[in-house]
Amino acid sequence: MNSGGTLSNFSAGDQVVPFLKWAGGKRWFTSRYLDMVPTRYKRYIEPFLGSGAMFFALQPKKAILSDINSDLIDCFQAICEDPESITKKLLKHHNAHSKDYFYHTRSSKPTDSIGRAVWLIYLNRTCWNGLYRVNKSNEFNVPIGSKNSVVLSTDNFAKIGRLLLNAEIICRDFEESMEAAGPEDFVFVDPPYTVNHNLNGFLKYNDKIFSWTDQIRLRDAVERASSRGAQVLVTNANHISVREIYSGIGRLDVVNRSSVLAANAVHRIQTEELVVRTW
Repeated sequence: MNSGGTLSNFSAGDQVVPFLKWAGGKRWFTSRYLDMVPTRYKRYIEPFLGSGAMFFALQPKKAILSDINSDLIDCFQAICEDPESITKKLLKHHNAHSKDYFYHTRSSKPTDSIGRAVWLIYLNRTCWNGLYRVNKSNEFNVPIGSKNSVVLSTDNFAKIGRLLLNAEIICRDFEESMEAAGPEDFVFVDPPYTVNHNLNGFLKYNDKIFSWTDQIRLRDAVERASSRGAQVLVTNANHISVREIYSGIGRLDVVNRSSVLAANAVHRIQTEELVVRTW
């Protein structure tokens, strides 16, 4: 584990497993490539929060965590405020889980913050492949999956809540969070991008989730943050168009990962991802 700046030094027993499964999550990266993370900084900034795998791996003492997904941010905020209630309510979902219960719960989004947080965690753990997807009416519409475990042995919401007390957790566009970055900050940037990003269909597919205009806007934000003295690490698609726009901004490396979105393990293949570092 890299240490320095305001990073915590902790043993294996202190590690925290992300409580959500998220498309594009970086658990695999934190288990294999933490040597690519800077060794010293005073504040951690993550503008695409997702499952927060990097935040939980590093456990910084000061952080800004943001995402445009309000359900996700509301969930993190609720855990920070009342982890004990999250644990208790999740157990009730665990004991009641069934196909009928899943679809009834999916269509009945609670109005209170704790209820919404537990609702998201429950659906995330029991829907197909842990995907987050909504329809045009902003209604969660992922079907039930094969997993039945709602309460996991790795759950430690009390510790997660304590760690999140060190962070400003806010729902906003990535650019706003990146504009806050300056000297002695480490910015971990993990935008949405398709798993099959090595194929020529990358641009067409990604327009649905993170447009090319967004990619250019992100590149410019990375460049500005770096010019202000921030250390920025970007993970992105290893596609020629992405490599071209980051050319000259920082060091470009390619890392390998396994595609985990395929329903059948036989179809899960090794893919490549691009890592950009500006220091």
